[in-house]
Amino acid sequence: MHQLRLFFTALQFFSRIPVPEWVGFDPAWMSPSLRFFPAVGWLVAFITTGVYLLACHFWSPSVAVILSTAAGIWTTGAFHEDGFADVCDGFGGGMTQARVLEIMRDSRVGAYGAIGIGMLLLLKCMVLASLPLGFAALALLVAHPLSRLACCVVIYAAEYVNENGKAKMIAHELSSKDLVTATLSVALPVVGLLLWGGLKWQALLAGIVFGCLALVWLVRLFRRRIGGYTGDCLGTVQQLTEVAFYLGFSGLIQICAYT
Repeated sequence: MHQLRLFFTALQFFSRIPVPEWVGFDPAWMSPSLRFFPAVGWLVAFITTGVYLLACHFWSPSVAVILSTAAGIWTTGAFHEDGFADVCDGFGGGMTQARVLEIMRDSRVGAYGAIGIGMLLLLKCMVLASLPLGFAALALLVAHPLSRLACCVVIYAAEYVNENGKAKMIAHELSSKDLVTATLSVALPVVGLLLWGGLKWQALLAGIVFGCLALVWLVRLFRRRIGGYTGDCLGTVQQLTEVAFYLGFSGLIQICAYT
């Protein structure tokens, strides 16, 4: 029952999906609930993939991808997209650590944020629309939990630097056991998809490699510019590793199609 409460705690923090009233809330549950962050990603993946597959019966793949992306944004309340826009503004307009953090705390969206989020969403939709229906569905299904696992890795390995952000409640503790649980919650279903035969391991590996490269680059950037990460940085990690997975996955599929 306690593990179920932790899952629902993660669900209500990282999405707008309603949870039962009996769950309640205790700030002490926030850190251990992170083990279920990738599980929340699976729910978001099921919703976005379901919308995509349903919409493909009525409209073109491009329209289906846009509707799927919109469904994902609604499900999470644009939680991660907002963080990405703030990071674009802060890192684009701030020269010092203090100024970067000050800009990122500003609720207004500037030119860097607007351009960044516009380009990100455009890239995401175009890459997914370029894939055949079945492969696009699989990419959606896998990228969401994987990108949230990347956030868990950042919380585990890096230092939190903003004492006033929303992520303060979850930022200071992620045990090795929690990280292993989060990893298994992604790895086991993905292995099941591989054994089922619908997911090509080469495309999966290419997506993971691209996602890891994006993760390493972001962590190094965060450490160099602000000395660690903030809640907005976690949103950026989720968004960019998701898109990076799509790029690697799609690139390998395209190569295989022409060989």
